[in-house]
Amino acid sequence: MSTQTQDRRYRIGEVAERAGVTTRTIRYYEELGLLGTTAARTKGAHRLYTDADITRLQELIRLRDLLGLSLDELVELAEAEEARAALRNQWAESASDRERARIVKAAISLIERQLELVSARQQRLSEFADELAEKLRSLHERQADLAPQRAQGKRR
Repeated sequence: MSTQTQDRRYRIGEVAERAGVTTRTIRYYEELGLLGTTAARTKGAHRLYTDADITRLQELIRLRDLLGLSLDELVELAEAEEARAALRNQWAESASDRERARIVKAAISLIERQLELVSARQQRLSEFADELAEKLRSLHERQADLAPQRAQGKRR
């Protein structure tokens, strides 16, 4: 792979088009701290993004859509993922069992919180599915009740 390909930078419009979102969404995700940092950009300068930024944005959108997360929950999930990545780096640099035990304990806490968010969404989806199944059952009963009446009406 060439250096030019590795160093490719994209303007916000290109990123929005590739990710299927608006430029406003990208700016808002930046404000929330979900994407990139505006601190490195000078006032009035164009926003430039890397392939890694685009991948992160696509992952955030996937999580948002898949789990139906609020933006606050999305921020919380992303922060936990970033903290886990930092712990993985610490693990690689750590030599002592004591330090690694601390890292594992911290990672467990982060994953437990992420799992809570996902489980809460699963519960809400399960409740919604149960409601839909009940409505469907009720409509099938009505349909069955109406079927004999239609048959009698045709015979007359």
